[in-house]
Amino acid sequence: MTRPAERPALQPVHLTGLRLTDFRNYASLSLVLDPRHVVLTGENGSGKTNLMEAVSFLSPGRGLRRASYDQVGRAGGSGAWSVFARLEGAAGPADIGTGLMETAAGVETQRRVRVNGAQAKAIDDLLEHSRIVWLTPAMDGLFTGSAGERRKFLDRMVLAIDPLHGRRVADFEKAMRGRNRLLSEETSPGPWLDAVEAQMAELGTAIAAARSELVSLLTASIIAQHDTASPFPDAIVSLEGTLENAHGDMAASDLEAEYADRLKQNRWSDKGAGRTLEGPHRSDIAVLHRPKGMAAALCSTGEQKALLTGLVLAHAALTAQINGFPPILLLDEIAAHLDARRRAALFDLIDGLQCQAFMTGTDRALFDALGDRGQFFTVADGDVTSG
Repeated sequence: MTRPAERPALQPVHLTGLRLTDFRNYASLSLVLDPRHVVLTGENGSGKTNLMEAVSFLSPGRGLRRASYDQVGRAGGSGAWSVFARLEGAAGPADIGTGLMETAAGVETQRRVRVNGAQAKAIDDLLEHSRIVWLTPAMDGLFTGSAGERRKFLDRMVLAIDPLHGRRVADFEKAMRGRNRLLSEETSPGPWLDAVEAQMAELGTAIAAARSELVSLLTASIIAQHDTASPFPDAIVSLEGTLENAHGDMAASDLEAEYADRLKQNRWSDKGAGRTLEGPHRSDIAVLHRPKGMAAALCSTGEQKALLTGLVLAHAALTAQINGFPPILLLDEIAAHLDARRRAALFDLIDGLQCQAFMTGTDRALFDALGDRGQFFTVADGDVTSG
C-alpha cells in the first residue's frame, strides 16, 4: 500500500450527523459526528451492526445485510423506518433521508430517498454524494462460498466506480426473466424473443466490459501500491465467464452480436433447463494469494480473512483514486482476530485512505492504537453514548 504521505489530497467525504427512527432496535437515535473515524463498541447484540447497516443504506441496494426493506423496521413498530444523515459529500453538504413511509394506505414497500428535502429521481442518485464500501463477518466465506455471492461482491465493487452498473445488472436480469417466460410458452413468439435477446446481449456485453475494467484497474492498483511490510497480502483477481473472457479480444459490437446469436441457438436447451444457461449471471471471480501463488479458496481461514481485508482496502483506495473522493468504509468486527501489530497496521492503512471509517468491536482496548484519530461510542441495547 502507498504510504499516507504519498497519497494525493482528496475531497473529504464524511458524516456529521446520523438520525434513526424505528430502525432495527433503535426507536430513536441522534448522533453528532466529526470527520474522524467512528468506533462503536459494546456487547454482541447491542446494535452496533445495526448502526453500520443504517449507514450502508446511504448507497443503492438493500444494505450490508441485503435485508428486505420490510424486515428493517423496529419490532413492535408499524414497519415504517427512516435513516437521516447529514453528509459532507462529493457534491457538497447534503441532508439525505431514506426509508419506508407510512401512508393512509399502509406502509410503502419501496424505500424513498430525499436529498436536501427533494425527492430523488432514482435511488442511484445517492452515488452522487458518496460511495459506501463494507466488510462484514458474513463475508468471511466469500472465497469458498457460492459464485453468486462472489458476483454480488464483484458488482458492488464495480458500482463504486461505475454508477450505471447497478441499473445495467437489474435491467439484464429483468430482460432475462422475460426471455425465460417466453421460452416457457408452448409457442414462443420469435420477434419478441429476438428483441429481448438483443437487449440482453447489449446489457450483458456492457456488464462484462465494466467488470473487466474494474478487475484490470484493481490489479494494476494492487501491484503499483504493493508494500512488502503490510500484514495484508495482495490479492490478484481474475474473471471467469464467457463474455468476460472474450472482452478485449473482440470489439464490443462483435461480442454483442455473438452473444445474441448464442442466445438464439440455445433457446431449445434453455427451454429444457427452464433458465438461461449462458451470460454474465453465470460469471465468477478467481482470487489468488499473490505472495504464495495460491488460490484463495485453498488458503487457511486466517489467510483468507487477511486477503479479503487487503482486497477491500485496495478497492477503497481505487475508488478514491477514480472518483477523486474517498468512500465511507464500514468494517464490522474488523479487529477481533488481529494481534496488536496487525491492528496498528490496519488503522494506519485506513487512515491513509483519507476516509471516514466506521468500525465495531466488543472491546474498546482493541482500538487503542487508533488514538485520537477516532471518536468512540458505547452501544448498549439501542442506546449510544459518547466516550
